[in-house]
Amino acid sequence: MRKLHRSLAAAGLALALAVPALAQEAQERVIRFGHLNNADHPVSFGVKRFAELLAAKSGGKMKVQEYPASQLGNEMQQQSALQGGVQQMSAPATTSLAGIVKEFGLVDFPFAVGNFAQADALLDGPLGQALVAKLPEKGLVALGYWDLGFRNVTNSKRPITRPEDLEGLKIRVIPNPVFLETFKSFKANPVPMPFAELYGALESKAVDGQENPYSVILSNKFFEVQKFVSATNHVYAANIVLVSKKFWDTLNPAEQNMMREAADEARGYQRQVSRAAAQRAVGELQAKGAKFNEVAPAEQARMRQIARPVIERFAASYDPAVVKLYNDELARIRK
Repeated sequence: MRKLHRSLAAAGLALALAVPALAQEAQERVIRFGHLNNADHPVSFGVKRFAELLAAKSGGKMKVQEYPASQLGNEMQQQSALQGGVQQMSAPATTSLAGIVKEFGLVDFPFAVGNFAQADALLDGPLGQALVAKLPEKGLVALGYWDLGFRNVTNSKRPITRPEDLEGLKIRVIPNPVFLETFKSFKANPVPMPFAELYGALESKAVDGQENPYSVILSNKFFEVQKFVSATNHVYAANIVLVSKKFWDTLNPAEQNMMREAADEARGYQRQVSRAAAQRAVGELQAKGAKFNEVAPAEQARMRQIARPVIERFAASYDPAVVKLYNDELARIRK
């Protein structure tokens, strides 16, 4: 991580020494960038990288102020603030967008991709762009997808080694229909709840468990209130870099271009940091006392089969053209 930080600083300095001519077209702007994660989380590193790149490209005129750890509200509150033009940027999980563009639920289909290369190909390709194209009419502009990681179940009762182990557990899920129905198919009791309320609910035993990528589990100290960490890898999760359309429309073309370029360049760095952090997090969680277990491929395959009717039911309610694109893209990236 120190090497990454040093390279980040060096890159920022190099950019600062070569401010492009386009910078003179930038106006003085302050961009409030809120997100749910702590300041030591890979999403925060992505925001900082984006801020440095944008400052360099704009000659220091476009300044990003980061508001981590739900300081500007939960997922839905920040989404509304962007739509209203009160907040300029956020980086929520794509799951939070299914309420306004239901086809984003496709990204949440369980066991769709098996590795990071497949995930990136799906989101950076035609499917990801088709979803992004539906956002401007909802008051949002997207500048790409960041890594959050494969989601895994933690709980205070028992290790999850097979689908039957989920039965009866109260599991907090993102307020998203695909997540709710997926966990119902495993006979768990899914509880939708804003992320900011989750630690307290786990501590008070209002819920038995939750599901998130390893870096989120570690960063938010869920190991203090959760004994078991199980590598279910049931869905790949991505963050999406969002801009208020009301704010976006006030930018001139040069400023919009700087924003897009900074987001594109920050994406690779954020993914690198996030995936390195996930790799380290398992060992760190075990060192903190969490009991970690893998899920056998045969049991994961059983989970996939149990969840299949959920996938088919939701797919039938989405735009058929987008569903066809999704299936075509999965076939392409799995080759």
